[in-house]
Amino acid sequence: MATLDRMDIGLRGLHLLGGQHMAQRLFAQVAGTEVIKPGRSEEEVDNRIALIARDVFGVRAGRVPRRFVRSGSNTVVGGRWPERVIGTRDLVVLDFESLLAPYETGFARTVALGDDLVRRRLVHDLAALATDARHAFQADDSLTGRELYAQVHSLAVKAGRSLGAWHCGRLTGTPPTAHARAARPEAYISPDNDRPLRRTLADGSRAHWILHIHLVDEHRGHTAVQTELLDLV
Repeated sequence: MATLDRMDIGLRGLHLLGGQHMAQRLFAQVAGTEVIKPGRSEEEVDNRIALIARDVFGVRAGRVPRRFVRSGSNTVVGGRWPERVIGTRDLVVLDFESLLAPYETGFARTVALGDDLVRRRLVHDLAALATDARHAFQADDSLTGRELYAQVHSLAVKAGRSLGAWHCGRLTGTPPTAHARAARPEAYISPDNDRPLRRTLADGSRAHWILHIHLVDEHRGHTAVQTELLDLV
């Protein structure tokens, strides 16, 4: 495997940040223009997001499998999910993973529609948990994947929630799929990873991580997701 020089390593960090900043701006644009509205189908919102991505950022979303939006009951469905119309009090997950494929990173946010305080509280708890996870990472240079997962799990339990995935993050460029769990445990923030998150990879590059928190309210069947770069800001 070729070893990257310092310039390559620096450029890769900028490349990842570029994708993150684009996703943040896209989300702000979508939220600020009320693209997500009750009565619209997920497909309609998908198409509107694709147009914004193309017109504002020059990203041709049609070249990738495009399902950015999950709402209501679809937020708890794995794999492909059925088409539905967004409801007045839905939780809506926006996942720009496919848009960011060239950047090898991910970004997702959850929006609570309406005035349901229970759903809004779940989104609030999710954002707070992501912030706490970042602080835990920043506070310990030797933190392992297993240790960070344990901290995130503990914080979720204290908030009366549970984690909806077997991991809470992964190396950039790593597919978010379960079949790689046994083959590459060191590539995920999970109980199976006892290696430090801050480390140098085989190609000489610094390990960069995507934080992925899937929070579940088991009593009511609600779920919310937040995904973003962990070690780059």
